[in-house]
Amino acid sequence: MTKKIELLLLLLCLTHYLHATTYQVGPTRLYTAPSAVANLVADGDTVEIDAATYLGDVARWYANNLYLKGVGNGYARLDANGNNAEGKAIWVIKGNNCIIENIEFLNCTVPDNNGAGIRQEGKNVLIRHCYFHHNEMGILAGDNTPSTITIETSEFAANGYGDGYSHNVYINHVDTLIFRYNYSHDMVVGHTLKTRARHNYILYNRITEENGNGSYTVDVPNGGETILLGNLIEQGANSENSTIIEYGAEGLSNAIKDFVVVNNTIVNNRPSGIFFFVANNTTLFKLYNNLVLGNGTYLNGTPLAIDSLGNRRMTSIANAQLADAATFDYNLQSTSPAIDAGVEAGTYAGINLLPQQQYVHLQSHVARTIVGTAIDIGAYEWVDENCTFTPTINGLNSSCLGQTSTYSVSPIAGSTYAWTVTDGTIVSGQSTNQISVQWNNGATGTVSIIQIIP
Repeated sequence: MTKKIELLLLLLCLTHYLHATTYQVGPTRLYTAPSAVANLVADGDTVEIDAATYLGDVARWYANNLYLKGVGNGYARLDANGNNAEGKAIWVIKGNNCIIENIEFLNCTVPDNNGAGIRQEGKNVLIRHCYFHHNEMGILAGDNTPSTITIETSEFAANGYGDGYSHNVYINHVDTLIFRYNYSHDMVVGHTLKTRARHNYILYNRITEENGNGSYTVDVPNGGETILLGNLIEQGANSENSTIIEYGAEGLSNAIKDFVVVNNTIVNNRPSGIFFFVANNTTLFKLYNNLVLGNGTYLNGTPLAIDSLGNRRMTSIANAQLADAATFDYNLQSTSPAIDAGVEAGTYAGINLLPQQQYVHLQSHVARTIVGTAIDIGAYEWVDENCTFTPTINGLNSSCLGQTSTYSVSPIAGSTYAWTVTDGTIVSGQSTNQISVQWNNGATGTVSIIQIIP
Protein backbone atom coordinates (compact mmCIF):
# COMPACT_ATOMS: atom_id res chain seq x y z
CA MET A 1 0.00 0.00 0.00
CA THR A 2 1.28 3.51 -0.76
CA LYS A 3 0.52 6.95 0.56
CA LYS A 4 0.39 9.94 -1.75
CA ILE A 5 1.48 13.28 -0.45
CA GLU A 6 0.58 16.40 -2.40
CA LEU A 7 1.84 19.85 -1.49
CA LEU A 8 1.30 23.23 -3.01
CA LEU A 9 3.34 26.33 -2.34
CA LEU A 10 2.23 29.66 -3.75
CA LEU A 11 5.15 31.67 -5.03
CA LEU A 12 4.68 35.43 -5.17
CA CYS A 13 7.10 37.42 -7.28
CA LEU A 14 7.87 40.70 -5.59
CA THR A 15 9.60 43.78 -6.91
CA HIS A 16 13.26 43.65 -5.92
CA TYR A 17 15.12 46.52 -4.33
CA LEU A 18 15.82 49.28 -6.85
CA HIS A 19 19.39 48.97 -8.21
CA ALA A 20 20.04 45.85 -6.09
CA THR A 21 22.80 43.55 -7.32
CA THR A 22 23.17 39.77 -7.22
CA TYR A 23 26.76 38.65 -6.72
CA GLN A 24 27.72 35.09 -7.64
CA VAL A 25 30.53 33.49 -5.67
CA GLY A 26 32.27 30.18 -6.32
CA PRO A 27 35.50 28.49 -7.37
CA THR A 28 34.72 29.10 -11.06
CA ARG A 29 33.25 32.61 -10.63
CA LEU A 30 34.81 36.05 -10.85
CA TYR A 31 34.56 36.21 -7.05
CA THR A 32 36.00 32.98 -5.67
CA ALA A 33 35.17 33.46 -1.98
CA PRO A 34 32.44 35.23 0.02
CA SER A 35 34.94 37.62 1.58
CA ALA A 36 35.70 38.97 -1.89
CA VAL A 37 32.28 40.64 -2.07
CA ALA A 38 31.72 41.47 1.62
CA ASN A 39 32.98 45.05 1.10
CA LEU A 40 31.26 45.45 -2.28
CA VAL A 41 27.66 44.70 -1.36
CA ALA A 42 25.14 47.46 -0.73
CA ASP A 43 21.81 47.46 1.09
CA GLY A 44 19.38 44.97 -0.46
CA ASP A 45 21.93 42.96 -2.43
CA THR A 46 21.96 39.18 -2.82
CA VAL A 47 25.03 36.95 -2.63
CA GLU A 48 24.70 33.48 -4.15
CA ILE A 49 27.49 31.17 -2.97
CA ASP A 50 28.07 27.95 -4.89
CA ALA A 51 28.08 24.71 -2.93
CA ALA A 52 31.81 24.18 -2.33
CA THR A 53 34.35 24.39 0.51
CA TYR A 54 35.84 27.84 1.23
CA LEU A 55 38.84 27.09 3.42
CA GLY A 56 39.87 29.79 5.88
CA ASP A 57 37.47 32.36 4.40
CA VAL A 58 35.91 34.72 6.94
CA ALA A 59 34.01 37.98 6.52
CA ARG A 60 32.25 40.99 8.06
CA TRP A 61 28.94 42.07 6.51
CA TYR A 62 27.99 45.73 7.06
CA ALA A 63 25.12 46.27 4.59
CA ASN A 64 21.45 45.97 5.54
CA ASN A 65 18.78 43.71 4.02
CA LEU A 66 21.31 41.29 2.58
CA TYR A 67 20.31 37.85 1.31
CA LEU A 68 23.31 35.54 1.74
CA LYS A 69 22.58 32.05 0.47
CA GLY A 70 24.25 28.88 -0.63
CA VAL A 71 23.12 27.52 -4.00
CA GLY A 72 23.58 24.21 -5.78
CA ASN A 73 23.78 20.69 -4.41
CA GLY A 74 24.52 20.94 -0.70
CA TYR A 75 25.73 23.67 1.61
CA ALA A 76 28.22 26.43 0.85
CA ARG A 77 30.83 25.19 3.33
CA LEU A 78 32.81 27.78 5.30
CA ASP A 79 35.64 25.93 7.04
CA ALA A 80 37.40 28.55 9.16
CA ASN A 81 40.47 26.33 9.51
CA GLY A 82 41.60 28.44 12.47
CA ASN A 83 40.78 31.84 10.93
CA ASN A 84 38.23 34.35 12.24
CA ALA A 85 36.84 37.81 11.59
CA GLU A 86 37.54 40.40 14.31
CA GLY A 87 38.49 37.67 16.76
CA LYS A 88 34.80 36.75 16.88
CA ALA A 89 33.41 34.44 14.21
CA ILE A 90 33.46 33.10 10.67
CA TRP A 91 30.86 35.72 9.76
CA VAL A 92 30.20 38.87 11.76
CA ILE A 93 26.77 40.22 10.75
CA LYS A 94 26.68 43.96 11.41
CA GLY A 95 23.87 44.90 9.04
CA ASN A 96 20.18 44.84 9.90
CA ASN A 97 17.41 42.64 8.50
CA CYS A 98 19.63 40.04 6.83
CA ILE A 99 18.71 36.55 5.62
CA ILE A 100 21.28 33.74 5.76
CA GLU A 101 20.41 30.44 4.12
CA ASN A 102 22.01 27.11 3.21
CA ILE A 103 25.47 27.82 4.67
CA GLU A 104 27.68 25.47 6.70
CA PHE A 105 29.93 26.99 9.38
CA LEU A 106 32.69 24.95 11.04
CA ASN A 107 36.00 24.98 12.89
CA CYS A 108 36.04 28.55 14.22
CA THR A 109 38.44 29.29 17.08
CA VAL A 110 39.41 32.64 18.65
CA PRO A 111 41.69 33.74 21.52
CA ASP A 112 38.66 34.26 23.81
CA ASN A 113 37.51 30.65 23.24
CA ASN A 114 34.08 31.67 21.94
CA GLY A 115 34.63 31.60 18.19
CA ALA A 116 31.22 31.35 16.53
CA GLY A 117 29.88 30.36 13.18
CA ILE A 118 27.94 33.63 13.25
CA ARG A 119 28.34 36.60 15.59
CA GLN A 120 25.08 38.50 15.23
CA GLU A 121 25.50 42.23 15.92
CA GLY A 122 22.87 43.80 13.65
CA LYS A 123 19.17 44.03 14.34
CA ASN A 124 16.83 41.32 13.06
CA VAL A 125 18.09 38.26 11.24
CA LEU A 126 16.57 35.15 9.65
CA ILE A 127 18.84 32.10 9.62
CA ARG A 128 17.39 29.23 7.62
CA HIS A 129 18.67 25.75 6.78
CA CYS A 130 22.23 26.29 7.97
CA TYR A 131 24.63 23.90 9.70
CA PHE A 132 26.92 24.92 12.57
CA HIS A 133 29.36 22.37 13.94
CA HIS A 134 32.72 22.01 15.67
CA ASN A 135 32.99 25.71 16.45
CA GLU A 136 33.62 27.08 19.92
CA MET A 137 30.12 28.60 19.68
CA GLY A 138 27.45 27.86 17.10
CA ILE A 139 25.65 31.23 17.05
CA LEU A 140 26.43 34.06 19.45
CA ALA A 141 24.09 37.05 19.41
CA GLY A 142 24.97 40.12 21.45
CA ASP A 143 22.66 42.50 23.30
CA ASN A 144 20.53 44.43 20.80
CA THR A 145 17.05 45.94 21.00
CA PRO A 146 14.72 46.14 19.30
CA SER A 147 15.68 42.96 17.44
CA THR A 148 14.11 39.65 16.45
CA ILE A 149 16.25 36.60 15.76
CA THR A 150 14.58 33.80 13.82
CA ILE A 151 16.39 30.49 13.41
CA GLU A 152 14.67 27.66 11.54
CA THR A 153 15.38 24.29 9.89
CA SER A 154 19.03 24.46 10.99
CA GLU A 155 21.40 22.04 12.69
CA PHE A 156 23.84 22.66 15.56
CA ALA A 157 26.27 19.94 16.57
CA ALA A 158 29.39 19.51 18.69
CA ASN A 159 30.00 23.20 19.29
CA GLY A 160 31.76 24.34 22.45
CA TYR A 161 35.26 25.07 23.72
CA GLY A 162 34.70 22.79 26.69
CA ASP A 163 34.71 25.40 29.45
CA GLY A 164 30.95 25.53 30.06
CA TYR A 165 30.70 29.12 28.78
CA SER A 166 30.29 28.30 25.08
CA HIS A 167 27.15 26.79 23.62
CA ASN A 168 25.43 25.45 20.51
CA VAL A 169 23.17 28.52 20.48
CA TYR A 170 23.60 31.57 22.73
CA ILE A 171 21.21 34.50 22.35
CA ASN A 172 21.78 37.49 24.63
CA HIS A 173 19.36 40.33 25.48
CA VAL A 174 17.23 40.85 22.37
CA ASP A 175 13.50 41.38 22.11
CA THR A 176 12.48 38.09 20.54
CA LEU A 177 13.90 34.69 19.69
CA ILE A 178 11.93 32.42 17.35
CA PHE A 179 13.60 29.01 17.31
CA ARG A 180 11.70 26.43 15.27
CA TYR A 181 12.17 23.18 13.33
CA ASN A 182 15.84 22.94 14.34
CA TYR A 183 18.09 20.08 15.42
CA SER A 184 20.53 21.00 18.21
CA HIS A 185 22.55 18.15 19.66
CA ASP A 186 25.81 16.71 21.04
CA MET A 187 26.92 19.86 22.81
CA VAL A 188 30.45 20.02 24.28
CA VAL A 189 29.99 20.86 27.99
CA GLY A 190 27.87 24.01 27.43
CA HIS A 191 24.14 24.41 26.84
CA THR A 192 22.29 23.05 23.84
CA LEU A 193 20.12 26.19 23.67
CA LYS A 194 20.62 29.30 25.82
CA THR A 195 18.56 32.47 25.48
CA ARG A 196 18.22 35.69 27.46
CA ALA A 197 15.64 37.18 25.09
CA ARG A 198 12.57 38.95 26.48
CA HIS A 199 10.27 36.77 24.38
CA ASN A 200 11.18 33.20 23.47
CA TYR A 201 9.16 31.00 21.13
CA ILE A 202 10.83 27.58 21.04
CA LEU A 203 8.69 25.52 18.70
CA TYR A 204 8.84 22.01 17.21
CA ASN A 205 12.56 21.34 17.58
CA ARG A 206 14.72 18.34 18.42
CA ILE A 207 17.00 19.51 21.23
CA THR A 208 18.86 16.41 22.34
CA GLU A 209 22.21 15.92 24.04
CA GLU A 210 22.58 12.34 22.72
CA ASN A 211 26.27 11.39 23.02
CA GLY A 212 27.46 14.83 24.08
CA ASN A 213 28.44 15.94 27.57
CA GLY A 214 26.51 19.19 27.67
CA SER A 215 24.99 21.06 30.57
CA TYR A 216 21.39 22.38 30.48
CA THR A 217 19.45 21.18 27.47
CA VAL A 218 17.32 24.35 27.46
CA ASP A 219 18.58 27.34 29.44
CA VAL A 220 16.46 30.50 29.90
CA PRO A 221 18.49 32.16 32.68
CA ASN A 222 16.68 35.52 32.91
CA GLY A 223 13.08 34.44 32.44
CA GLY A 224 10.91 36.31 29.98
CA GLU A 225 7.79 35.32 28.09
CA THR A 226 8.83 31.81 27.09
CA ILE A 227 6.82 29.18 25.24
CA LEU A 228 8.14 25.66 24.70
CA LEU A 229 5.71 23.96 22.33
CA GLY A 230 5.99 20.61 20.57
CA ASN A 231 9.70 19.96 21.20
CA LEU A 232 11.72 16.77 21.63
CA ILE A 233 14.04 17.42 24.57
CA GLU A 234 16.55 14.85 25.84
CA GLN A 235 19.28 14.82 28.46
CA GLY A 236 22.06 12.43 27.53
CA ALA A 237 23.70 9.88 29.78
CA ASN A 238 26.96 11.88 29.70
CA SER A 239 25.48 15.25 30.66
CA GLU A 240 27.58 17.19 33.14
CA ASN A 241 24.55 18.92 34.68
CA SER A 242 21.58 17.13 36.17
CA THR A 243 19.04 19.83 35.17
CA ILE A 244 17.32 19.46 31.81
CA ILE A 245 15.22 22.65 31.48
CA GLU A 246 16.13 25.77 33.43
CA TYR A 247 14.17 29.01 33.80
CA GLY A 248 15.40 32.03 35.76
CA ALA A 249 18.48 30.55 37.46
CA GLU A 250 20.54 33.74 36.96
CA GLY A 251 17.76 36.06 38.11
CA LEU A 252 14.34 36.97 36.66
CA SER A 253 15.53 40.25 35.14
CA ASN A 254 13.15 40.22 32.16
CA ALA A 255 9.88 42.07 32.74
CA ILE A 256 7.62 39.12 31.95
CA LYS A 257 8.15 36.02 34.07
CA ASP A 258 5.82 33.46 32.46
CA PHE A 259 6.97 29.98 31.45
CA VAL A 260 4.58 27.98 29.24
CA VAL A 261 5.44 24.36 28.40
CA VAL A 262 2.95 22.47 26.21
CA ASN A 263 3.03 19.15 24.33
CA ASN A 264 6.72 18.39 24.63
CA THR A 265 8.36 14.97 24.93
CA ILE A 266 11.10 15.22 27.57
CA VAL A 267 13.42 12.28 28.19
CA ASN A 268 16.14 11.86 30.82
CA ASN A 269 18.76 9.23 29.97
CA ARG A 270 20.79 9.93 33.11
CA PRO A 271 20.07 7.81 36.19
CA SER A 272 18.87 10.93 38.01
CA GLY A 273 18.26 14.59 37.38
CA ILE A 274 15.85 17.54 37.50
CA PHE A 275 13.35 17.96 34.68
CA PHE A 276 12.35 21.56 35.47
CA PHE A 277 14.22 24.16 37.48
CA VAL A 278 11.85 27.13 37.72
CA ALA A 279 12.98 30.11 39.78
CA ASN A 280 11.00 31.16 42.79
CA ASN A 281 8.72 34.12 42.01
CA THR A 282 8.15 33.01 38.44
CA THR A 283 4.73 34.56 37.82
CA LEU A 284 3.24 31.62 35.90
CA PHE A 285 4.39 28.09 35.17
CA LYS A 286 1.88 26.56 32.75
CA LEU A 287 2.46 22.90 32.02
CA TYR A 288 0.08 20.96 29.74
CA ASN A 289 0.21 17.66 27.86
CA ASN A 290 3.90 16.95 28.35
CA LEU A 291 5.30 13.42 28.21
CA VAL A 292 8.04 13.37 30.85
CA LEU A 293 10.11 10.19 30.94
CA GLY A 294 12.97 8.83 33.04
CA ASN A 295 14.28 9.15 36.57
CA GLY A 296 14.63 12.45 38.37
CA THR A 297 12.93 15.24 40.29
CA TYR A 298 9.98 16.66 38.39
CA LEU A 299 10.13 20.28 39.59
CA ASN A 300 12.66 22.25 41.59
CA GLY A 301 11.37 25.69 42.50
CA THR A 302 8.26 27.48 43.76
CA PRO A 303 6.52 29.51 41.05
CA LEU A 304 3.85 31.94 42.23
CA ALA A 305 1.23 30.15 40.11
CA ILE A 306 1.21 26.68 38.55
CA ASP A 307 -1.34 25.69 35.91
CA SER A 308 -0.73 22.00 35.20
CA LEU A 309 -2.98 19.50 33.46
CA GLY A 310 -2.79 16.53 31.12
CA ASN A 311 0.88 15.72 31.72
CA ARG A 312 2.13 12.13 31.94
CA ARG A 313 5.13 11.41 34.19
CA MET A 314 6.69 7.96 33.78
CA THR A 315 10.00 6.79 35.26
CA SER A 316 10.14 3.91 32.78
CA ILE A 317 10.90 5.20 29.29
CA ALA A 318 9.92 1.81 27.85
CA ASN A 319 6.41 2.04 29.31
CA ALA A 320 5.68 5.09 27.17
CA GLN A 321 5.92 2.80 24.13
CA LEU A 322 7.82 5.14 21.86
CA ALA A 323 8.80 4.02 18.37
CA ASP A 324 12.52 3.70 19.20
CA ALA A 325 13.69 5.70 22.19
CA ALA A 326 17.26 4.40 21.87
CA THR A 327 17.63 6.18 18.51
CA PHE A 328 15.63 9.24 19.66
CA ASP A 329 12.56 8.37 17.60
CA TYR A 330 9.89 9.59 20.00
CA ASN A 331 6.91 8.90 17.76
CA LEU A 332 4.22 6.89 19.52
CA GLN A 333 3.45 3.25 19.02
CA SER A 334 -0.21 2.38 18.52
CA THR A 335 -0.48 1.10 22.12
CA SER A 336 1.14 4.11 23.83
CA PRO A 337 -0.72 5.42 26.90
CA ALA A 338 -0.13 8.95 25.58
CA ILE A 339 -2.67 8.50 22.77
CA ASP A 340 -5.90 10.50 23.23
CA ALA A 341 -4.83 11.36 26.80
CA GLY A 342 -4.30 15.11 26.44
CA VAL A 343 -6.50 18.07 27.26
CA GLU A 344 -7.11 21.48 25.70
CA ALA A 345 -4.33 23.86 26.66
CA GLY A 346 -6.26 26.96 25.64
CA THR A 347 -4.36 30.17 24.98
CA TYR A 348 -1.68 32.29 26.57
CA ALA A 349 -1.50 36.05 25.86
CA GLY A 350 -3.72 35.52 22.85
CA ILE A 351 -1.50 32.72 21.47
CA ASN A 352 -3.21 29.45 20.59
CA LEU A 353 -1.40 26.64 22.43
CA LEU A 354 -2.77 23.84 20.26
CA PRO A 355 0.25 22.42 18.39
CA GLN A 356 0.01 23.18 14.67
CA GLN A 357 3.15 21.28 13.59
CA GLN A 358 5.39 18.45 14.68
CA TYR A 359 9.10 17.96 14.15
CA VAL A 360 10.35 15.69 11.36
CA HIS A 361 13.98 14.59 11.30
CA LEU A 362 16.16 16.11 9.84
CA GLN A 363 15.24 19.76 10.55
CA SER A 364 11.77 19.72 9.07
CA HIS A 365 8.13 19.61 10.14
CA VAL A 366 4.68 18.47 9.14
CA ALA A 367 1.23 19.68 10.07
CA ARG A 368 -0.15 18.08 13.23
CA THR A 369 -3.80 17.06 13.12
CA ILE A 370 -5.65 15.61 16.10
CA VAL A 371 -6.65 12.02 15.40
CA GLY A 372 -9.07 10.39 17.84
CA THR A 373 -11.06 11.72 20.74
CA ALA A 374 -8.40 14.07 22.15
CA ILE A 375 -4.93 15.35 21.44
CA ASP A 376 -2.09 12.97 22.27
CA ILE A 377 0.36 13.81 25.05
CA GLY A 378 3.82 14.82 23.92
CA ALA A 379 5.32 16.21 20.74
CA TYR A 380 3.79 13.65 18.35
CA GLU A 381 0.29 12.69 17.30
CA TRP A 382 -0.08 9.00 16.55
CA VAL A 383 -1.51 8.45 13.08
CA ASP A 384 -2.38 5.11 11.53
CA GLU A 385 -0.02 4.27 8.66
CA ASN A 386 -2.93 4.29 6.21
CA CYS A 387 -3.66 7.99 6.80
CA THR A 388 -2.63 10.78 4.44
CA PHE A 389 -0.33 13.56 5.64
CA THR A 390 0.24 17.07 4.34
CA PRO A 391 3.92 17.90 4.99
CA THR A 392 5.35 21.33 4.39
CA ILE A 393 7.55 22.42 1.50
CA ASN A 394 10.54 24.32 2.89
CA GLY A 395 11.69 27.39 0.94
CA LEU A 396 11.05 31.04 0.32
CA ASN A 397 7.48 32.03 -0.61
CA SER A 398 8.73 34.97 -2.62
CA SER A 399 11.31 35.25 -5.35
CA CYS A 400 12.34 37.48 -8.23
CA LEU A 401 12.87 37.24 -11.96
CA GLY A 402 15.86 35.09 -12.81
CA GLN A 403 16.50 34.09 -9.21
CA THR A 404 17.26 30.46 -8.31
CA SER A 405 15.58 29.18 -5.15
CA THR A 406 15.74 25.88 -3.25
CA TYR A 407 12.70 23.89 -2.07
CA SER A 408 12.63 20.67 -0.09
CA VAL A 409 10.49 18.21 1.81
CA SER A 410 11.52 15.86 4.58
CA PRO A 411 13.35 12.79 3.23
CA ILE A 412 11.65 9.51 4.10
CA ALA A 413 13.39 6.23 3.29
CA GLY A 414 12.06 4.53 0.18
CA SER A 415 10.12 7.56 -1.07
CA THR A 416 9.89 8.66 -4.68
CA TYR A 417 9.47 12.33 -5.51
CA ALA A 418 7.78 14.01 -8.48
CA TRP A 419 7.98 17.83 -8.47
CA THR A 420 5.89 20.17 -10.60
CA VAL A 421 6.74 23.85 -11.14
CA THR A 422 4.78 26.46 -13.06
CA ASP A 423 6.39 29.63 -14.47
CA GLY A 424 9.82 28.34 -13.50
CA THR A 425 12.39 25.70 -14.45
CA ILE A 426 13.69 22.89 -12.25
CA VAL A 427 17.46 23.12 -12.74
CA SER A 428 18.41 20.28 -10.40
CA GLY A 429 17.00 17.77 -7.93
CA GLN A 430 14.00 16.24 -9.72
CA SER A 431 13.31 12.78 -8.24
CA THR A 432 14.95 13.83 -4.94
CA ASN A 433 13.56 15.53 -1.85
CA GLN A 434 15.18 18.89 -2.77
CA ILE A 435 15.08 20.92 -5.98
CA SER A 436 16.52 24.18 -7.28
CA VAL A 437 14.15 26.33 -9.34
CA GLN A 438 14.94 29.28 -11.60
CA TRP A 439 12.00 31.64 -11.91
CA ASN A 440 11.43 32.69 -15.51
CA ASN A 441 8.94 35.55 -15.48
CA GLY A 442 7.04 37.92 -13.25
CA ALA A 443 3.87 35.85 -12.98
CA THR A 444 2.72 34.04 -9.89
CA GLY A 445 4.20 30.54 -9.92
CA THR A 446 3.69 27.36 -7.93
CA VAL A 447 5.76 24.52 -6.55
CA SER A 448 4.08 21.18 -5.82
CA ILE A 449 5.15 17.63 -5.20
CA ILE A 450 3.78 14.12 -5.20
CA GLN A 451 5.70 11.96 -2.73
CA ILE A 452 5.01 8.24 -2.81
CA ILE A 453 5.90 6.36 0.36
CA PRO A 454 5.92 2.54 0.10
